[in-house]
Amino acid sequence: MNEAALVITRLLTGSRRENRKARKASMTLKTSRKSGFTLVEIMIVVAIIGLLAAIAIPNFVKARTTSQINACINNLRQLDGAKQQWALEQKALSTASPTSGAIQPYLGRGTAGSYPNCPASGVYTLNDCSTAPTCNIASHVLP
Repeated sequence: MNEAALVITRLLTGSRRENRKARKASMTLKTSRKSGFTLVEIMIVVAIIGLLAAIAIPNFVKARTTSQINACINNLRQLDGAKQQWALEQKALSTASPTSGAIQPYLGRGTAGSYPNCPASGVYTLNDCSTAPTCNIASHVLP
């Protein structure tokens, strides 16, 4: 009867291997760590990006201003060259003042030259032939 009781208890409880697996599984800690960033990590990244932007934005503004000044000075050089060509072809005196329509053919290929505009929304004044053209923005001056 002892053997019969042993067989019955084994049938009810399962095999030793299953018991061992069940004990082992109950001993392990169930840690479900979700992957992601903590608030501190995100705040550090945002702070770094803000610092880089604070360094970069003034440099971009300065580069834009410098390029506008250079473009305006180059436009003034073109206007001066066109004005001098006009004066030579028209045999004008140095006190003669050409109009923008008169020098427009000298500003491009053929008769369809285009009158340049200041990139910083300035206004060009041609002046007479002995004086260089000017822009109304103070920093845009021919050297």
